[in-house]
Amino acid sequence: MLKFFLVLSLVFGMRIANAQTYAFIDSDFILKSVPEYVEAKEKLDKMAERWTKEIEERYTVIKTKKSNFEREEVLLPAEEKAKRKAEIEKLEKEAIDLQTQHFSSTGDYFQKRQELIKPIQDRIMTAMKKVAKRDGYEFVFDKANQSNLIYAAKEADISDDVLEAMGIDK
Repeated sequence: MLKFFLVLSLVFGMRIANAQTYAFIDSDFILKSVPEYVEAKEKLDKMAERWTKEIEERYTVIKTKKSNFEREEVLLPAEEKAKRKAEIEKLEKEAIDLQTQHFSSTGDYFQKRQELIKPIQDRIMTAMKKVAKRDGYEFVFDKANQSNLIYAAKEADISDDVLEAMGIDK
């Protein structure tokens, strides 16, 4: 009798598992196919590059000042040493503040990214949900974002369907 229940539960459990349908998307492929994303990414990259260059230039000035100070330190009076140290520390703090202002989790880059990219990601999510509901998928994985997707048959890729639901021709 116990064997009967074990076999029955095993068969029933397999039927439930087989009833679940899976699909995956490649969000990198989808994003690269959305013209607004490509433009937004280029704009963000240019901003980040400009800010990074500005910060690097500040650190170059700081490095030069430190180097000069270290060479001349033994010859300087105490007042001048303190003044130069304070100037270098001030420049370092300003560089760190600028870096934080642009690249922290609440910084300019993050906010601009939210402004430009989030609406596109929301459109993709809405389209993906629409396709998943329409085609009866219970689980949709993203193979581009470090999911633990080990293998996926091409037939399970609904990326083109998501683009179509967004009104984008591939």
